[in-house]
Amino acid sequence: MKPNRSIPASTVIPVLIYPDVREAVAWLGAAFGLVERVRIGEDHRAQLSFGDGAVIVGDVRHDRRPPRPGEVTHSVMVRVENAGAHCERAREHGARIVMEPTDFEYGERQYAAEDPAGHQWTFSETLADVAPEEWGGTSVAPD
Repeated sequence: MKPNRSIPASTVIPVLIYPDVREAVAWLGAAFGLVERVRIGEDHRAQLSFGDGAVIVGDVRHDRRPPRPGEVTHSVMVRVENAGAHCERAREHGARIVMEPTDFEYGERQYAAEDPAGHQWTFSETLADVAPEEWGGTSVAPD
């Protein structure tokens, strides 16, 4: 892929819609540790990064809307070094924790949170390298 400084280098980039882009950028930075890398207009869009991942925050316009209360249409998964500490940071900034840090047989400790606009986030800390076959999964193609 050709590099372009106007778009994140990540291969997959979720675009999440928020009622107030600037407020969302500030909150996502404070609560989850995302870092703004590009601002597009004052309140139109922002590109955020976390490690080698990226998210774009977009404004409400035309048919773009944030999630409706009571609906979960997606979850953004983010890998972190320490799920417990990350969870406490998110909680301190008002994230609604929908699942406390939990260890899973597939080698991950995960927690789930909802941000003020209703987007669901799952944060995952790797505890061990576990083959999918060890917990009932099936390896289909090599990474």
